[in-house]
Amino acid sequence: MPACNRGRDKVLEIAYVSAPQVFLRDHVSAVYTKTGMVKNGDRVEVLERERRFLRVRTDSGTQGWMEQRYVVSQKIFDQFQQMARQEQGLPVQAAGLTRNETNLHIEPGRDTEHLYQIGQGTKVTILRRAVAEKNATVALPKSSDLQGKESPPAVMEDWSLVRDPQGHVGWVLARMVDLDVPLDIAQYAEGQRVVAFFVLDEVNDSDKKVPQYLVVLTEPKDGLPFDYNQIRVFTWNLKRHRYETAYRERNLDGVLPVTVAQENFEKEGMLPVFVLHLKADDGSIVERKYKLNTPIVRRVLAPGQEPLKQRSKNKR
Repeated sequence: MPACNRGRDKVLEIAYVSAPQVFLRDHVSAVYTKTGMVKNGDRVEVLERERRFLRVRTDSGTQGWMEQRYVVSQKIFDQFQQMARQEQGLPVQAAGLTRNETNLHIEPGRDTEHLYQIGQGTKVTILRRAVAEKNATVALPKSSDLQGKESPPAVMEDWSLVRDPQGHVGWVLARMVDLDVPLDIAQYAEGQRVVAFFVLDEVNDSDKKVPQYLVVLTEPKDGLPFDYNQIRVFTWNLKRHRYETAYRERNLDGVLPVTVAQENFEKEGMLPVFVLHLKADDGSIVERKYKLNTPIVRRVLAPGQEPLKQRSKNKR
């Protein structure tokens, strides 16, 4: 390589493509020739900057110019990698399908950094929930009749932490994911929003195995101060061959995740158990464990533990 070009090929930084795909060009001008293409998540070396464009080199050695807005920094990439490692052990709360193409954000919020994109109809798993403000406060024009009045309350939106089939983890608008709730139990939602659902166990009915479910629900609106406020356990009636509500509890101040396991209760044998995490009056998080001995659901108290008192606010 000629000496005059060595400085131009010095790597300034590493970046990652955040758009679905971008064509590389030979010149920063209205007329150009395509030199290659990069895809979402590709690593590129930044060799040169010119206004809003970058000259980059791919791992295969292809070079070309692309708009700077289509990449994120090494720092953002590392934050996504770190988040995926940190959330690796979180229990899955539900499965769902994306309604449209959507970005995975590093934090809840429309204006937060994003890297990976997932396509419409992609199967994802739900890990956690958070709330973020929809829009930043907009200053009123000087001529506005609303000057001097209080700003309207912030509009809050629900966000879900999801994992895609490639193992990428990030935050998406909750409404962008339709939960894949089994139809047999979805019909009993009664206008409430399903937040999470779990198979507790299976029972034999003739020649088939039928799952029994824990379903976690909330009111059908965003921005609530709890992740869920209701649970229902659906067991299978072997005589009538249909689902029935074995247990229902309302007025909860629930926090995800909910965990499900099996536990040995000696005379009763191995039974499915589930643990809720609830906010107490002092703001602390307490655990509440239940066991299912079909069709009966009962609290499981740890030694010295007393039943959690109902909170004073019974209506939400």
